Amino acid sequence: MSEYILVSIAGIIVVGIAAQWIAWRVGLPSILVLLLSGFVVGPVTGLLNPDKLLGDLLFPVISASVALILFEGGLSLKLSEIRDTGHVVRNLATIGALVSWVLSALGAYYLLRFDLPLALLMGAILVVTGPTVIIPLLRHVHAVGRVSSLIKWEGIVNDPIGAVLAVLVFEVIVTSGVQAAAATVALSLLKTVLVGVGLGGLGAGLLILLLRRYWIPDFLQNSVALMFVLATFTASNVVQEESGLLTVTLMGIILANQKQASIRHIVEFKENLRVLLLASLFIILAARVDLASLTRLGWGSLAYLLLLIVIARPAIVLASTVRSGLTWREKAFLSWMAPRGIVAAAVTSVFALELSHSGYHQAEFMVTEMFVVIVGTVTVYGLTAAPVGRWLGVATPNPQGVLMAGAHSWSRAIAAALQEEGFQVLLVDSNRNNVAAARMEGLPAHCASILSEYILEELEMGGLGRLLALTPNDEVNALAALHFLEEFGRAGVYQLPPRSSGHRRRETLPSPLQGRLLFAPHATYGFITEKFNEGATIKKTRLTEKFDEQAYREMYGDRSLPLFLINRAGELVVFSVDNPPVPRVGHTLISLVWERELGS
Repeated sequence: MSEYILVSIAGIIVVGIAAQWIAWRVGLPSILVLLLSGFVVGPVTGLLNPDKLLGDLLFPVISASVALILFEGGLSLKLSEIRDTGHVVRNLATIGALVSWVLSALGAYYLLRFDLPLALLMGAILVVTGPTVIIPLLRHVHAVGRVSSLIKWEGIVNDPIGAVLAVLVFEVIVTSGVQAAAATVALSLLKTVLVGVGLGGLGAGLLILLLRRYWIPDFLQNSVALMFVLATFTASNVVQEESGLLTVTLMGIILANQKQASIRHIVEFKENLRVLLLASLFIILAARVDLASLTRLGWGSLAYLLLLIVIARPAIVLASTVRSGLTWREKAFLSWMAPRGIVAAAVTSVFALELSHSGYHQAEFMVTEMFVVIVGTVTVYGLTAAPVGRWLGVATPNPQGVLMAGAHSWSRAIAAALQEEGFQVLLVDSNRNNVAAARMEGLPAHCASILSEYILEELEMGGLGRLLALTPNDEVNALAALHFLEEFGRAGVYQLPPRSSGHRRRETLPSPLQGRLLFAPHATYGFITEKFNEGATIKKTRLTEKFDEQAYREMYGDRSLPLFLINRAGELVVFSVDNPPVPRVGHTLISLVWERELGS
């Protein structure tokens, strides 16, 4: 038995992480691959049985995991993101939630033939969209502008709202008498809000105090934060059922928007933990599906799914965005992004079990119907959100744009060459003269320090997929790479090679503390500046059968420095020291070229 438990736990992690890696490699939404993998190892092959593996621990483990995911989601919610669209988030969490509840409940009553109490409960649960699926899909789609923030805020905020609403409906179902039910609901709602706000604020306040006074050593910050989240979540649920999700979400939002203590380490740790939790939860969810119950589904299930996607979601967005200032393209994309995830599955499973024991025999079908909704919405939105976003002009699934730190003369020349080829560029420099010169040349430029705490909030990052740190200061370049590591990933942050010291060794930072080195080992700021001062130019060369890479090398020899390559798919590839691309026929080389006598 112990071997089965060990193999099962290891299998969940291995299959979950492998599925996410495969999804990244083939360019599919990770949620789809996770659900398919869980379905294969669960009901198809019988290799994994989560109920047998975890028993009574199953739902507590899922609840704690969801709490951590929601807390991490709260850490990503900056109030500055919705400075102009906060009213839309408010409407989505109130008017939108009400519209969602009513339409979902009506659909469950008429299409699924649920009794009215169960239909109301199903509608309440489906108010949630959830960060467990929203965040991975947003990462895959790369939505730009306001829609990305709105979808993220809605998903994270609506999770606790939907869970609380489901609890209130459940209490009405099990409470006899209208007056008793009304009193119970009012008391439960009041307690949920008070407990959520009180414990969420208390937990965040204590953690901020401990961090600000340096009472927690660096190596314990993540562990203590984890302790606070689980403690406040559990305490909140003990005091008021299902209030814990609201508590940890508020706790995360408070921490994200305070300026008194640094939470960078906590954010990084929670992001890594989220990947592991999401992988495990979706494998467990899919593995719990009962194949026999799926065979009993009829056309009503498909019709219900279509209702949620084609009618309910557009109605929610339409009702929530009246006089919002959003464009029709943004509204259309919002209308095409409402997948359901782990919270919906977990809450449905818990309530279905309790209602079955109370004599509601239809309750057992709620779990199967919810799985159909989850798989259906994830599949539809996962496969279509990226092309729909591209068509509407609000998403760039494979952003090719370049953010350049430094707007000096040769940085502007490189940016101009890339912009001529159709790639988005944005230059950032604290020197106003450089920024003014860039704008005079028709290049987008922003006057600020690339290391500013608020730079990520000030810049429009949509369409940008990598950073090139090109300043004269090697330390600033390294810090810029670290600053944008979270935004672009380690593969997408580059910096110029540090200059050599006079002691026959390179005064450089350790590899983990710098970006990928650009172009070539000798391509320092001083080297490139010298070549430009001597008259070097940016040259674009299309490689053909008659003029291939060999012919290029014979013509220019050591008088060129390859900078970029545009492959046959039109993608921009940066030449780097660690992994330079191989130019082939059909590619376009962008190089720095100088005459033979220059520098001699």
